[in-house]
Amino acid sequence: MPSREEVSYFGAGPAPLPTAVLQECASALVNFNNTGLSLAEISHRSPTANKIIADTKDGLTKLLDIPTDTHEILFLQGGGSGEFSAVVLERVRSEVESELKVDYLVTGSWSLKASQEASRLIGSKYVNDESVWAGQLTTPKRRAAFVYFCDNETVDGVEFPSFPAALEGNEGGVDEFNETVVVADMSSNFLSRPVDVKKYGVIFAGAQKNLGIPGITVAIVRKSLLALVPPPTFVHALAGSLPNITPPIVLDFATIAKNNSLYNTLPVFSLYVATLVLQSLVHRFAGSIAGQQQEAAAKAAAIYAALDAHPAVYHVLPDRAVRNADREAAFVKGAEARGLLGLKGHRSVGGIRVSNYNAVPVAAVDKLVAWINEFATSTSTPTSV
Repeated sequence: MPSREEVSYFGAGPAPLPTAVLQECASALVNFNNTGLSLAEISHRSPTANKIIADTKDGLTKLLDIPTDTHEILFLQGGGSGEFSAVVLERVRSEVESELKVDYLVTGSWSLKASQEASRLIGSKYVNDESVWAGQLTTPKRRAAFVYFCDNETVDGVEFPSFPAALEGNEGGVDEFNETVVVADMSSNFLSRPVDVKKYGVIFAGAQKNLGIPGITVAIVRKSLLALVPPPTFVHALAGSLPNITPPIVLDFATIAKNNSLYNTLPVFSLYVATLVLQSLVHRFAGSIAGQQQEAAAKAAAIYAALDAHPAVYHVLPDRAVRNADREAAFVKGAEARGLLGLKGHRSVGGIRVSNYNAVPVAAVDKLVAWINEFATSTSTPTSV
């Protein structure tokens, strides 16, 4: 059986966690702070749980420079898929325009799934789900209830390099009804680079990539949106044509905010893991997420350099017609023999996938680069990455 030190994990999620964090979590799971209780047994309404909530909010605020006067940090359950529904239900019920639309920038699998959920909830005639990429974006010609995009598409291997220029100028202000609210799914690149939070109405991210383990979803919501409650007569009228428009109470941002994320039972242990991850990032990078961005860029550059050095062997994001499944399997098998795990591509696209999450150490990337070079010298058949 391999030891933890012998394994380098590049899986798409749940992602690896720092060993020091796991060791502290293991202790807390048996006897938290010498209380004689497991953290999994402590009430979510206890002072201990409230401190963990406060510590997690504090870590997020420091690392992302969240303007707490304008934005609220919420912890929910349901993962990113739950937020696919929540953002539609939250925004659409606050609108009163007869020609209501919601805009989705479909750049890959996850934004497509989000747009499909919107169509299921309110009907496809209200959903503009244009397939675009960053260079194709134009300034919206009309105001929508919101514009939605996925910041990093893990299945398709594409990421917005920065905030879309076409969506600039939506930071909120005195007339909230005349802005276009920007909603972003940052599940897979959350905490990997600085974010100008004030440009967004809603940011959400599942914890299991860069923040911790499954069980919680972070939502950073502009406070002014929490107050946009439509008249009851409008809600009743809208419900007549859109029967699914009222959100479940556990997805209602205003309710969660009012109850400090404790309306229902919060998975305190999952939140504790997030707290420790945040504290480790604050300690490593002196409270600035820019340091993590630099490290991630260096790791990515090393991997791409190795791939680009062997163009006859590795095709990055190729047309599916040029893929060679046998060589891909050989690459994965050889990698696993060297303790390099989690490299098999998503079931819908195949190929090889390297997930460069925060907790993947530089040493693991060095081992992968060595295998990329070694494999290339032993084959001349293309492999898809």
